[in-house]
Amino acid sequence: MRVLLTGGAGYIGSHTALVLLERGHDVVVLDDFSNSSPEAVRRVAELTGRSIPVIQADLADRVAAEAAFAGLEVDAVVHFAGLKAVGESVAQPTRYYRVNIDSTLNLLDLMRERGMTRLGFSSSATVYGDPQYVPQDEDHPAGFGLTNPYGWSKAMIEQMIRDTQTSWPELQAVLLRYFNPVGAHPSGRIGEDPSGIPNNLMPFIAQVAVGKREKLSVFGDSYPTPDGTGVRDYIHVMDLAEGHAQALERMGEGVSTYNLGSGAGSSVLDVVRAFGEAAGREIPYEVVPPRGGDVAETVANPAKANRELEWQTTRSLADACRDSWAWQSATPDGYGV
Repeated sequence: MRVLLTGGAGYIGSHTALVLLERGHDVVVLDDFSNSSPEAVRRVAELTGRSIPVIQADLADRVAAEAAFAGLEVDAVVHFAGLKAVGESVAQPTRYYRVNIDSTLNLLDLMRERGMTRLGFSSSATVYGDPQYVPQDEDHPAGFGLTNPYGWSKAMIEQMIRDTQTSWPELQAVLLRYFNPVGAHPSGRIGEDPSGIPNNLMPFIAQVAVGKREKLSVFGDSYPTPDGTGVRDYIHVMDLAEGHAQALERMGEGVSTYNLGSGAGSSVLDVVRAFGEAAGREIPYEVVPPRGGDVAETVANPAKANRELEWQTTRSLADACRDSWAWQSATPDGYGV
């Protein structure tokens, strides 16, 4: 397959590009590099020995998107492009809706105009809101009572894709609800490289461990969890990338939805301890008030993906910490070095 990856230079996009290339597929990356680096694409090409065409464009800009799709021929599209930080979305809701919704509207229109009928969407467990039960399966209510604009934007996009498929039956789509991606490629050559202050836990811990930041802020320690800190299902980014590849290769008719997670929950302090062991140093932290939009616990039930996609996680939290540390310690300034 020849696959277009929107946001393909980003954290998950770059690792998925690598997995697809290693499986013999061709990839084209479309990215505006507002929150990513061309260096990530160069390193994926270096690691795989494959060439990767790159289109620099803002998918949320209709004119730019139309120019990017002119003459483009691909068999499938995986849509990663968008903003992705829960806390930031609470502070900047209109920006999140504008970027995430507009880019997807343009993508769906352009795919339909050009007869591109296979779509993978990078969704999120945030569509479940504050869970009614844990672990969450795909039948858990989604798109109701959500706690942040990021989650709302993902839920809206899922509905946009379903509605588009209803009016355009040829469209095949798979919605992958990620839990919490962590880790890096084991080579240490590609990984998560946030712009500015990291919004996600593991890259912040990694920057503390490497000496770029003084200490970690733990947002709340009075949740109804074993140690009072938030519990999440952390999935190694390479397992996630392999899930994307499996979903593309096994895509069926209509719209399918899958959870991608490990099925196990770890608290913030569990991650702090695991990363400290991987890095061989203590991770200083302080407890601060809870962050708007966060929930106490979210854990995947990945049984449907295990069964239908023949996919399951094979890497542990310890593996993710080790690989993240290899990436951060080798490139403390990310792709800027």
